[in-house]
Amino acid sequence: MKNILVIQGHSDPTSLTHSLAKSYLEAQEAKGNHVSFVDLSEIEFNPILEKGYKEIIPLEEVLLSAQASLKEANHIAIFYPTWWGSLPAKLKGFFDRVFLPGFAFKFEQGQSFQTKLLKGKTATIVTTMDTPPFFYKYVQGNLGPKLLKSLILGFSGIKTKQTILVGPVRNFNDHKTRSWIEKMKYID
Repeated sequence: MKNILVIQGHSDPTSLTHSLAKSYLEAQEAKGNHVSFVDLSEIEFNPILEKGYKEIIPLEEVLLSAQASLKEANHIAIFYPTWWGSLPAKLKGFFDRVFLPGFAFKFEQGQSFQTKLLKGKTATIVTTMDTPPFFYKYVQGNLGPKLLKSLILGFSGIKTKQTILVGPVRNFNDHKTRSWIEKMKYID
């Protein structure tokens, strides 16, 4: 049995991204896995590091709960829409506020690189987009997944197992939408 944290990063609960996350979540529960769900369309928090890491503002209860779920999880599935080539602001703010020094990483005296405090965890990234995935990946540079994989998750010790690019969603009909929702039941 796995302990999975699903992070849904779209602000609209009626979005395709939200439907993909729910399909994945339900399939994982049906497999007997324990699943926690952080739905950014439902929670409120200040997404801004007001003074950077110089002065950490106290975390809201929803972010403390997210940290606890993250600590318990051995796999994290992140679902978000690609907006302007990267993550939505609220999702980026979530990572800024939750993946704090002392929780996700720490710098030690005399060391050039950080100690990764979330080692041993894996991740799956699923992002929806209006751009054709091959164009986004090979021409535009795959910025959102690269940011997550290398500079947030990897920086903290989380190994990304797979990245799934879904699009161009502006061309989806009902059949294509249902097909992608169904596919989420079969990803690890």
